[in-house]
Amino acid sequence: ALAADVTLRGHHFLSPKSATHRLMLEPWARRVEKHSGGRIKVEIYPSMTLGGKPPELINQVRDGVVDIVWTLAGYTAGRFPRTEVFELPLVHRGNPVATNLAIRDLYESELKTEYEGLHPLLIHVHQGQAFHLLKHPVNRLEDLRGLKLRTPNRTGGWMIEALGAAPVGMPVPKVPLALSRGVIDGALLPFEVTLPLKVHEIVKYHMEFEKGERLGTAVFLFVMNKAKYESLPLELQQVIDRESGPGFAREMGKVWLKEEIRGREAALGHGNKISVIGGAELVKFRIAVSPVLKRWIKDVAGRGIDGKDLIRKARKAIAAHTRR
Repeated sequence: ALAADVTLRGHHFLSPKSATHRLMLEPWARRVEKHSGGRIKVEIYPSMTLGGKPPELINQVRDGVVDIVWTLAGYTAGRFPRTEVFELPLVHRGNPVATNLAIRDLYESELKTEYEGLHPLLIHVHQGQAFHLLKHPVNRLEDLRGLKLRTPNRTGGWMIEALGAAPVGMPVPKVPLALSRGVIDGALLPFEVTLPLKVHEIVKYHMEFEKGERLGTAVFLFVMNKAKYESLPLELQQVIDRESGPGFAREMGKVWLKEEIRGREAALGHGNKISVIGGAELVKFRIAVSPVLKRWIKDVAGRGIDGKDLIRKARKAIAAHTRR
């Protein structure tokens, strides 16, 4: 076989067993290779094998140490304040397809300024936070009081505080050990990532809300170094563009929903209990987290961002894609 014209190195923090690696990054890499006629080679390095810690990924790609990364916006607090709107409880409601497409809609007009030196391939979300608890079943709001819960991002931390619990921030690879040592009582995670981390084998209880509703999510960034992208011949840029369009955003939303079902089934198969909260109790949770929105609006105002307007636009875009 002929050698490729260009080799792109991608880096992320999850294991090769994760849905991100198996169902998103590897298939994307193979499609790009195929549609470039072998002119592009894409190597995906999982589990931080190229060195560094998860919060350093965004600088690695911006500085051109690697060409592509997949990471969380929330791992670098304050770096993506506009993008954060999509993590907020009561903005994202539990439909990753709708939120992924809404992010695309708002990118040019609202978010682009945060991505200097970066070329986004996909900015996307998981279904939303479910609660995974070591030894405390949660059937009502009061059950969370005083528990130490892991959060992936600062908005999740604010939400945990609003629910009367104590937030502990950490990247997801540290969660299994923190749980097994009892450093935390539980974690905010989608069910999907509990599988590769084997969280369902450590905890006994889970909690989510009825009809697939979730409070808050995490925004994932699948981004390329902009200078590297722009250095490619136009026809190779177009190959990457074709693999990074609305179809990809929709497809990944569906993949995450499917994986969520697998993660939930694994928890049940392990004999764990899942409480599903609905009705008046769910309303109590919604009311409890609503101050998080006010707190966020106030926080981003300090950076010259009209948070209220951004929430309105994000909700409108999500609603438009939810109805389709």
